[in-house]
Amino acid sequence: MNEAAAANHAALTAFTQLDPNRIALLLDVDGTLIDIAPTPHEVHVPDELCRSLARLSARMDDALALVSGRPIADLDALFSPLKLAAVGGHGAEMRLHDGECISMAAALPPVLRQRLVGIAAPGSGLVVEDKGYSVALHFRQAPQQEPLLREHIAAACADFLSEALEVLPGKAMFEVKRPGIAKGAAVRALMQRKPFAGRQPVFIGDDVTDESVFAILPALHGIGFSVHRHFAGLAGIFNSPEDVRGALRALAAR
Repeated sequence: MNEAAAANHAALTAFTQLDPNRIALLLDVDGTLIDIAPTPHEVHVPDELCRSLARLSARMDDALALVSGRPIADLDALFSPLKLAAVGGHGAEMRLHDGECISMAAALPPVLRQRLVGIAAPGSGLVVEDKGYSVALHFRQAPQQEPLLREHIAAACADFLSEALEVLPGKAMFEVKRPGIAKGAAVRALMQRKPFAGRQPVFIGDDVTDESVFAILPALHGIGFSVHRHFAGLAGIFNSPEDVRGALRALAAR
């Protein structure tokens, strides 16, 4: 067994020993639960994953949440008919298990959003997501466009100096958003609300956009797992989203 396979086996063992009655599951989506696709709109959510999440959520009294850069409306569409508790937009919005929605970020000016989106001309290979409270620009299909995209974002932000803005890098993407909005802050707030309060948070993530959650886990006595990437203090590293789906399936079957 090679090193990666051994690490994956150790992660699976540690994860499936968790007690669903005592934990809160917090799950990143793209690159963690589902495989990365050429564009955000081409991803596939396996039916078996939805069944695992539904079983676990019911068993955990709904203390299971998706923690994603995607808007919550997109998550609902992807995981339909499931409608789980969720953190969307890297922490810009949050929905509790009872359906209560909390907005945690003001919308970006329409003129700024139009300026940012304007770089994605037909044939450029760039893909944009205008989420209202942020704009994500993906260059996975056109990696040669990264320098131009950096310049475009810097110029656009420079023309809106009166707006509080920051650029969040991710896997082959940049997202322009309000500062102070992060998954970690939203997870901290979520863990203070029922049914998450009083449970041990268990988070699985894969990208630099998940660092803020891993950073707060020690203070919450939480446990962190990642996919293919090392972060400090992890309990285990899975090889792929497929392995995460297998771990969830195994935990749901216990």
